[in-house]
Amino acid sequence: MKAFGFKKYYPIDHQDSFTEFSADRPQLRNHDVLVEIQGISLNPVDIATRKQVTKELDKPMIVGFDGYGKIVDKGSQVDKFDIGDVVFFAGDHSREGSYAEYTAIDERIVALAPTKVSLEEAVAMPLTSLTAYEALVDKLGIDLNADNSDKSVLIINGSGGVGSIATQLAKIARLHVTATASPKNTQWVTSLGADEVIDHHQDLVKQLNDKMFDYILVFAPVDPHWDEIVHLIKPFGKIVAITNMNSNINDLKPKAASFEWEYMFAKSLYQTQNMATQGQYLSDIARWLDEGKIKSTLNKTFVGFNLNNIKEATKLLEDGHVTGKIVIKKDVN
Repeated sequence: MKAFGFKKYYPIDHQDSFTEFSADRPQLRNHDVLVEIQGISLNPVDIATRKQVTKELDKPMIVGFDGYGKIVDKGSQVDKFDIGDVVFFAGDHSREGSYAEYTAIDERIVALAPTKVSLEEAVAMPLTSLTAYEALVDKLGIDLNADNSDKSVLIINGSGGVGSIATQLAKIARLHVTATASPKNTQWVTSLGADEVIDHHQDLVKQLNDKMFDYILVFAPVDPHWDEIVHLIKPFGKIVAITNMNSNINDLKPKAASFEWEYMFAKSLYQTQNMATQGQYLSDIARWLDEGKIKSTLNKTFVGFNLNNIKEATKLLEDGHVTGKIVIKKDVN
């Protein structure tokens, strides 16, 4: 099969940043489905994974996590899907990724793709949606189907990939949502349902007049906002973050507030008993996309699954020139 990978991290303008090569189709485990890839979307973790490789590898590593395509084979214990099903997924950090013609993925972290939105709108969603969903449900304990209108959440970086989904899910749960964003993205976050949008680059405490929140979701570097977070969380409140930090967790003790990490890949990495919840959550995302309850964060699509598009799309992501998700889809002509 055709695949795209790298042996060592190089800037995208270096000829060895990515290479196209021929690889064997992945070997299936008992719970795996083999997906013929029709589209992928890019995520910052793709770049972070490349940057971690500082010594040249013996063979190219295939990265990529978000994927969309048709099941062409399945393992002996697969019972959720049939050959021919069209699915989408967010990947597994411990396995080769979706930058290839075929990828093997555990059925428990896969869902049937939505049917009323385009391929590119669908494949833009899995990784960011799962991160947001797990942050709200697994970590904060919020019932998305309940009336949470008496509770408030502050979403730091509400215009980012994860924040844009979290804002929409929080409104499904009927939370009162305050989000931070750059002024240029205020209209976008408001369109997602945020009740209040404040300037991400200005003092949050002053803008909020010392208001405090039941929940704070941090989808940006934590350290620059830590003092604000400690000030703005209610006593016994809950905080979830997705990025590393050096701040002192003991600062939360006087309020008896709790702090949680969200790492979307943890379930598949450790094969946890609740691993199948990812497939269930993705099914919810697909349904809400089809019902129009949430909208895709797709921004730009490249047509043609080739080396040039891989490099161009990655450069856009690395340069930070695109708000929203970048997708590469297979040219069907």
